[in-house]
Amino acid sequence: MVHVQDTSTTMVAVNTLYNVGARDEHPHLTGMAHLFEHLMFGGSANIADFDGRLSAAGGNSNAWTSSDFTNFYCVLPAVNLSTALWLESDRMLRLAFSDRALEVQRSVVIEEFKQVCLNRPYGDMEHAFRSLAYTVHPYRTPVIGKDFSHIEKVTQEDVRQWFYSHYSSGNAVLAISGNVTFEEAVELVEHYYSSIPSRHTAPREYGQEPPQTTPRTHIMSGDVPQTAIRIGFPMERYGTRGY
Repeated sequence: MVHVQDTSTTMVAVNTLYNVGARDEHPHLTGMAHLFEHLMFGGSANIADFDGRLSAAGGNSNAWTSSDFTNFYCVLPAVNLSTALWLESDRMLRLAFSDRALEVQRSVVIEEFKQVCLNRPYGDMEHAFRSLAYTVHPYRTPVIGKDFSHIEKVTQEDVRQWFYSHYSSGNAVLAISGNVTFEEAVELVEHYYSSIPSRHTAPREYGQEPPQTTPRTHIMSGDVPQTAIRIGFPMERYGTRGY
């Protein structure tokens, strides 16, 4: 747990960062990490309405997905910190795995794919650019997925496998910032999280990206207002001194 006390505010922010992203997807089931970001708001083991409970406590929430991480955060009055930890710990414990939630969020994600990648100028550049920049590593696939047909075929078994392989206390970092002492935060975290069983995280076996020694170019055309040029340069990997 990471804690920062800020007595200048009456609020508190709770952030849960899971060490899972688009890099962990199967090549034929891409977009799963992003879909799961949405599913995490669809009800958990003991709480059917995450947003409703948080809103009643004066809070709001959101989330984002990247190639490396999936992140969830909520902000609410500090006096209601226990509500946020109750909600977050319950969906870390187990999702509701509702068929309706899967169908609703599947539709939302597919519509987002169409809106972002198919229905606006240059929307397909990200796909072309990533596949050119990476030849082996899963970074070659955009976070939103390679094709929305992958999301169309996601099953409840796929959802369960993804959850139990990646969503656990041992694969997450919890950060609490706001008008709450370290002692108060620790007490509440231990109360809500200590009973969650540990789970094995799926092994990460990424293909080693070979060094790039020559320029790579790709020219594409489409119904766009003007020519666009995108250039990328290889750099040191995340976590190294060069990065």
